[in-house]
Amino acid sequence: MAHDHNHDHAGHHHGPTVLTSINRALIIGAALNAVYVVVEFVLGFYYNSLALVADAGHNLSDVASLLLSLLAFRLARVRQTPSFTYGFRKSTVLASLTNAVILLITIGAILWESIGRFRHPEPVAGGAVAWVAGLGMLVNAASAMLFFRDKEHDLNVKGAYLHLATDALVSLGVVVSGIVISYTNWTWLDPVIGILVAVVIMGSTWRLLTDSLRLSMDGVPTGIDLPTVLADLRTVSGVQDVHHVHVWAMSTTENALTAHLVLQPGLSDSQIATLKHDARHRLEHQKISHATLETETVASEDCETETC
Repeated sequence: MAHDHNHDHAGHHHGPTVLTSINRALIIGAALNAVYVVVEFVLGFYYNSLALVADAGHNLSDVASLLLSLLAFRLARVRQTPSFTYGFRKSTVLASLTNAVILLITIGAILWESIGRFRHPEPVAGGAVAWVAGLGMLVNAASAMLFFRDKEHDLNVKGAYLHLATDALVSLGVVVSGIVISYTNWTWLDPVIGILVAVVIMGSTWRLLTDSLRLSMDGVPTGIDLPTVLADLRTVSGVQDVHHVHVWAMSTTENALTAHLVLQPGLSDSQIATLKHDARHRLEHQKISHATLETETVASEDCETETC
């Protein structure tokens, strides 16, 4: 049965008002964090604080994440060409993979310097570190609030909101370490916080790397459960079976699917059209916005696996 009601969730197209709001939030958030990253890097070196430098590297990942999301929204509007029939959507995956590699290099540098600092301790201005990190906490919290209203409209926006909120807590940890150092002169605490921040970055970076590699190799995107998709398609009225199924990411925000639907005999053209509309509608709820569906009345005899 055809559906004519609208759904506002990830996987469906965004309205112009929501897109404008998201674009504005991404630009402001990226600008705020970019300025703070520069300030934190400079002051981290000036005050000889690995914790600040590590936190700056963490905040740099925020900037990259926000710019990547902005790029994804912009590239989604670029028209296809005879040479690029999908447009430039896939470049968002390449940007994500590049971001992960750069972050891994940054993590390695932080860990190397932290280990060296244990061997050769150096004085740290704890009070200054606390003030700088406190500013970072405010920047991250303010940036997170920019995405609060639209965080349920898009998965990337929700991810940005959660990432920035988490980073505000990381900056809080650096603030605490700075205060403790200023009163106790425990300079060893600075490289310890640097290592802890590097470990936190490693967690998100590893997920970014594995997801980017999966998407670049046309693997099933994270968040899509293929058995559930197949089961849902098989419940469409008039569908007997589904095979030759392939799911991949067109970009970091759009997923595609091709599938063969084995139909019950005797369906009319209008019934088949309604059936396909229902199937595509169900796929949108599974975060698949582009579907190519081929229909047949007899399953291929050489299909030995569930998805072929």
